[in-house]
Amino acid sequence: MGVASDAIYFAFHPSQLGVLVKWKLRHVPFHKRNETQESATAKICFEFLHQTGRSMSPIIKQLHPELRLPVCVFYLILRGLDTIEDDTSIPLVIKEPLLRSFKDHLDQDGWTFTGNRPEEKDRALLVQFDNIITEFRKLKPAYQAIMKYITDKMGNGMADFARKATLGDVSVDSVEEYDLYCWHVAGCVGEGMTRLFVEAEMGEISLINHSLYRSMGLHLQNNNVIRDLREDFDDGRRFWPREIWSKHVDNFEDLFEPKYLRNALNCSSEMVLNGLKYTCDCLSYLAALREQSVFNFCAIPQTMALATLELCFRNPAIFERSVKIAKGEALQLMVESSQDLEGVVKIFCRYVRRIQQKNDPEDPNFLRINVACEEIERFAETLVLKSVKLAKKKTEGKEHQAGSNSGQVIATLAVASIFVLGVLWLMAHRSLL
Repeated sequence: MGVASDAIYFAFHPSQLGVLVKWKLRHVPFHKRNETQESATAKICFEFLHQTGRSMSPIIKQLHPELRLPVCVFYLILRGLDTIEDDTSIPLVIKEPLLRSFKDHLDQDGWTFTGNRPEEKDRALLVQFDNIITEFRKLKPAYQAIMKYITDKMGNGMADFARKATLGDVSVDSVEEYDLYCWHVAGCVGEGMTRLFVEAEMGEISLINHSLYRSMGLHLQNNNVIRDLREDFDDGRRFWPREIWSKHVDNFEDLFEPKYLRNALNCSSEMVLNGLKYTCDCLSYLAALREQSVFNFCAIPQTMALATLELCFRNPAIFERSVKIAKGEALQLMVESSQDLEGVVKIFCRYVRRIQQKNDPEDPNFLRINVACEEIERFAETLVLKSVKLAKKKTEGKEHQAGSNSGQVIATLAVASIFVLGVLWLMAHRSLL
C-alpha cells in the first residue's frame, strides 16, 4: 500500500484506522532483518521480493534467519517460472521447453531471460535473474535440491497446461483435473516450503508423511480461482471445472448473464464448498509447526484465503470483477493470525459461521454446505483441546524431568558427601595410630 492510497483509504474508512495503529504499535517481529550483513545480490533479491510479492514480502522478511533468504530466493524462482507461464505472447515452441528446463538454468551462472513482452509486470525479475541464481548457488545443498525438485515438478505441470491451452482447450473438465491444475500451480509450492521447514527442523516430519502440504496449497489456489473468475474469463481462461458449472448452466458464458444470476450463485457456492474440503487439513498442518515466524508465514495467507472465500460466497460481484477483503480486515487478520493456533481456529470458525449465515435454503447444496461448516467447527475445537493437552503434557514432562534431575543431583551429592566423610574418618583414624 502506498502512503497516498493509504491516507485516502483510511480517510473514508476511519473505523479501520485503529487496526492499523494496533498493528504498528503491537507487532514486534520475532526476527529482524539486518541488511548490513547481506550481500549486494541478496539485497536485490529482497527488493524484487517487495516488487513482485507485496503481501508476502513483510512475512518472509520476518522469518527465522535460517529460512529468510532461502524462502525469498525460492519465491522468486517460482515467480520467474510463473511470469513465463502467464505471458501469452511467448509462443509454445519457446515456452514449453523453457518451463520444462527452468530448473537447469539455476545452475547456469549469469542466465537471464528477456523474451517477455514489455508490459509484463514482472519482466524485470527475469531480465536480472542472474542475481537470484547467484544467491541460490550460495544456499545449503539440501535447500538447493528441494528447490530444483519443486521447480521441475511445477515447470512440467505448467508446460502440460500451456500445451493444452495452445491446442485450443482452455477449459477444465473434471474436479480431478481442476485439483491437478491447482496442485501444479500452488500445491507444489506448499510441498517445497514444507520440505524446507522440516529440513530446518522447524516443522514435524508428519507434515511430509501425511501430505498435509497438498491441502495448504489447494486451499490457497481454490480461493484465487474463485476470486479471479471474471478476470480469467476476460483473458480467455476457464478454470472452474465443467463437472461443477454444467450442473447449473448450459454454457460457461451464462454465468455472467444477469438472467442466470441465481444459477450462477448456486454454482459459486458449490465452488466454495469444494474449497472448504481442505480447511481441516490446513489446521492440522499449522498445529505441526514448531517456530513462531514459520507459523505466522503459513497462518496469515490461510486465514486471508478463508476470509476471501466467505466474501465470494453467494456474492454477485465475482461475476463482474475480482473481489478483495478490505485493507482494515486484512490487517486485523494479520494481528489475530500472528498469535497461536487457538487464535487461528477462532478466525476459521468465525468465517465458516458467516458462510452458514449466508447459505440459501433454496441452494441445491444447502445441506452439504451446512454439514461442511459444522464439521470444520467441530474439528477445530477438538484440535485446540488436543493442542492444549499436548502443551500441558510437555510442560508437566519438563517439570517431572527437572524434578527427577534435581533428585539425581541431591542423591549424587549425598553419596559424594558420605564418601568424603569416610575418607576423612580413615585419615583421622590412621593419624591416631
